[in-house]
Amino acid sequence: MSAQGLELFADLYEFRMAHAYRALGMEEEAVFSLFVRRLPPQRNFLLACGAEDLVDTLEKLRFGPESLACLRDLGEFPEDFLAWLARFRFSGAVHAIPEGTPVFANEPLIEVVAPIAEAQLLETLAMNMVGTQTLLASKAARVVAAAAGRPVVDFGSRRAQGIDAALAGARAFHVAGVASTSNVLAGARHGIPVAGTMAHSFVQAFEREADAFRAFARQYPDTILLVDTYDTMAGVHRVVALAREMGEGFRVRGIRLDSGDLAALAGQARGILDAAGLQHLQIFASGGLDEWRIAALLAAGAPIDAFGVGTDMSVSADLPALDIAYKLTAYAGVGRMKLSEGKRTLPGRKQVFRTAEGDTVALAAERLPGEALLRPVMAGGHRLAPRQPLAAARQAAATRIAALPAALRALAPAGVPYPVAVSPALAAEDGQVRARIAAANAGTA
Repeated sequence: MSAQGLELFADLYEFRMAHAYRALGMEEEAVFSLFVRRLPPQRNFLLACGAEDLVDTLEKLRFGPESLACLRDLGEFPEDFLAWLARFRFSGAVHAIPEGTPVFANEPLIEVVAPIAEAQLLETLAMNMVGTQTLLASKAARVVAAAAGRPVVDFGSRRAQGIDAALAGARAFHVAGVASTSNVLAGARHGIPVAGTMAHSFVQAFEREADAFRAFARQYPDTILLVDTYDTMAGVHRVVALAREMGEGFRVRGIRLDSGDLAALAGQARGILDAAGLQHLQIFASGGLDEWRIAALLAAGAPIDAFGVGTDMSVSADLPALDIAYKLTAYAGVGRMKLSEGKRTLPGRKQVFRTAEGDTVALAAERLPGEALLRPVMAGGHRLAPRQPLAAARQAAATRIAALPAALRALAPAGVPYPVAVSPALAAEDGQVRARIAAANAGTA
């Protein structure tokens, strides 16, 4: 999505705090960390996604006359603050874990370093952009894993929770390994292969199913025919009859099953097609699929070659939201943290180091063994490198997921969570900041 119009995509209190910082002369540099507090039991890992879109948006973020008029009409912001917004250009730095990287609880996906008013204004935008795509990529990674190398097509746009979510979802799904999308706009916008078969309505528009198959196969010779509008096995036999009728002109690639007992129907259909010498025709399954149902179908030996997955993936039905947060961790060079029960944060600028044994969250200045995951992506308000191609993020995801322990790649909850440690230096900083805050806030004054 373009940055145009997103400057007001912030909760009101972001503007109130930004104004208060400005009015109080608080213009020092702040650090904000974006992270997920805890992994839900139905996710063994999350897949980082959305940082590239966020960086594009921050680079272009501007407050135009209409946006300023909307804020002025609220009647609570003085003209000097609105004038500051009119001149607003994000001037800070951003560090991000690359898209397609598995991440875990309390690891910063993004760190923003900027004057505090600037960084504060980004909270809602950053949480939504990165949180949504990370949520959906994480779901899709499970679906792709369940398909065990068979292509998965994104069928979810029509039931996604809004147009923006459908487009962001298609992008995130592709990073996670989904082969293609049925949505043409998503394909055009993100360079994702588009794919599609036919709908029941096309078959219903003809009096005879055979006539519908014949007409569609002539218009789109290498299509996949949907066979379950009336009677699935009768539909399969009609595909066989069409193959005999068209002879060498028959180039149909397969059939689609969209309802019923998919395992049983796929087995019966495979037998009919093979007996007719149509072993090359693929069986494509769709209809209420998620990772668990796909895994069950394949475990039952269903001869299914590809899957179309819609609603459950597009809304992440089993996990519709992440416990994601964007918290202040340093201001004016001093560590800051939240001490609320169950919501404590780690202070300071951080880095995540990954080795074969696990991850360590450390202070940014530390140099520890392993791969440093947080990379500088913006400085001085400008992108440091060209936008990462989607194909690169997709390949990175495949490689990095494959490197995870088998228990984390499984659909079932891992018996032992992935180890994420805090470095001794960060632990010491945590203790010092906690003690300082406790001393400063002793009593009620």
